[in-house]
Amino acid sequence: MTPQFLGRCMYDLDDYSPEEIVYILKAAKGMKQINLREYKKIPTLRGKTVCTLFIEESTRTRMSFELAANRLSADVVSFQASVSSLQKGESLQDTVYTLNAMGIDLYCFRHSSPGSSQLVHKYSQKPVINSGDGRHAHPTQALLDIYSIWERYGDLRGLKITIVGDILHSRVVRSNLIGMIKLGAKVTICGPKTLVPGGIESVYGCKVEYDIGRALSGADVVMGLRMQFERMSEGLFPSLEEYSKHYALNKDTLKHAKPNALIMHPGPMNRGVEIVPEIADGEHSVIVEQVTNGVAIRMALMFLILGGRA
Repeated sequence: MTPQFLGRCMYDLDDYSPEEIVYILKAAKGMKQINLREYKKIPTLRGKTVCTLFIEESTRTRMSFELAANRLSADVVSFQASVSSLQKGESLQDTVYTLNAMGIDLYCFRHSSPGSSQLVHKYSQKPVINSGDGRHAHPTQALLDIYSIWERYGDLRGLKITIVGDILHSRVVRSNLIGMIKLGAKVTICGPKTLVPGGIESVYGCKVEYDIGRALSGADVVMGLRMQFERMSEGLFPSLEEYSKHYALNKDTLKHAKPNALIMHPGPMNRGVEIVPEIADGEHSVIVEQVTNGVAIRMALMFLILGGRA
């Protein structure tokens, strides 16, 4: 049976079956072909209105969502908390009520509080795509990461994927673990003990290593993560220099991975900290391609949620 997406919310990938995730990937493949054409716009969502409701700012993600909506010919309402009535004391509930009165069909919502996307759906009764909620989830980033691997290998089953960095503060890791393991990948996470949540292996079914050499041994895919000092309430690692010395992706550490291992990073990157420039820009890197794939994934989701079947 064809998976049904019409009117559904995307809070995280735990709500979606492996078959549904693959269906999204296949839909994104078609959307990517549209993005490669000279004329990149199709009329699929003409008459629909998409709101990028970003209470926590992220220019890159918001632009990707807005570009995706525009390429599907949807009208786009861009809401930024820094210049909104929220700064005057208006509640999220009243903000959503006001936007709903303007005829919003889909919300792409980002907030610093986990689970807040469900509130937007409760207040609006319209589908919501979680665009990042605190440390909890970032499903579209995970989908574009998974798509970048799927596009290269054709399948995730049996692949060894290693994610290195600030695991504790990363919402991307949590969504990726759910999606990658659902599709049959073997995922290892690696970082300083202070930046790896206790019990994560039993919750998600991943493997934990603290030594980067062991973590990268035989890896088909290697993903670096940024040190998120803005989310740290205490010093969990002495310095960026110390972190880089032990956990940076460079020629020495990557010699443990497979020679043609795919190099990834969800961005933004701290060049020279978690990944050195020659690796980030090297022949096996798909970091720039991930950005391209992000637009295709978000186009596919909007199309499926507002338009129905691919």
